Amino acid sequence: MHIKKFTFNPFQENTYVLHAGGEGILVDPGCSDETEQRRLESWLDANGVLPVRVLLTHAHVDHVMGCAWAKERFGLAPELHRLDLPLLEQAATTAALFGLRCEQPPAPARFIEEGEVITLGDEHLDVLFVPGHSPGHIAFFNPKQRFILSGDVLFQRSIGRTDLPGGDMGTLLRSISETLYPLGDDIVVYSGHGPETTIGEERRANPFVRG
Repeated sequence: MHIKKFTFNPFQENTYVLHAGGEGILVDPGCSDETEQRRLESWLDANGVLPVRVLLTHAHVDHVMGCAWAKERFGLAPELHRLDLPLLEQAATTAALFGLRCEQPPAPARFIEEGEVITLGDEHLDVLFVPGHSPGHIAFFNPKQRFILSGDVLFQRSIGRTDLPGGDMGTLLRSISETLYPLGDDIVVYSGHGPETTIGEERRANPFVRG
């Protein structure tokens, strides 16, 4: 399984393409305008990758700005945890509060459950439930290749904000200390914003939660 990262929209959100054997998964498509959409589509075409699923770690507006485009271009509706459905449904309204435009995302194709296994070719991702930044936040963990897409739970030297509706600091800290940190210090963390890090680096040096 290979990973390609794009940074999109005014919030500098990280969109990921996971791909293997010509098929791909779009994770948190944040492409917010035609330029960003063309950039993503051009890379997919140039590398012969056909998206087959759209997965959301959570449904804050910066992570769903490209969902309507993905539905129109590839016929793919997003998949997410059911507890984040209200955020998805409010995306266009939330964008307007920031003075931005977000075409309303389509209704989800299905809901992802904690403990589910996402497959891509012969590879797989384990779904971890890590609420706190949002009520239904999930992460995608590849135990074979030792990486995790953590969304907005854990960043390099930082953590997700909890002052948005549905956020809770105690819950977020437990998600990090009890679910993410036990995965192992060697795990590479691909976050929803900013550069990659590792569990070990954050356990030692994250000022918000050390394990």
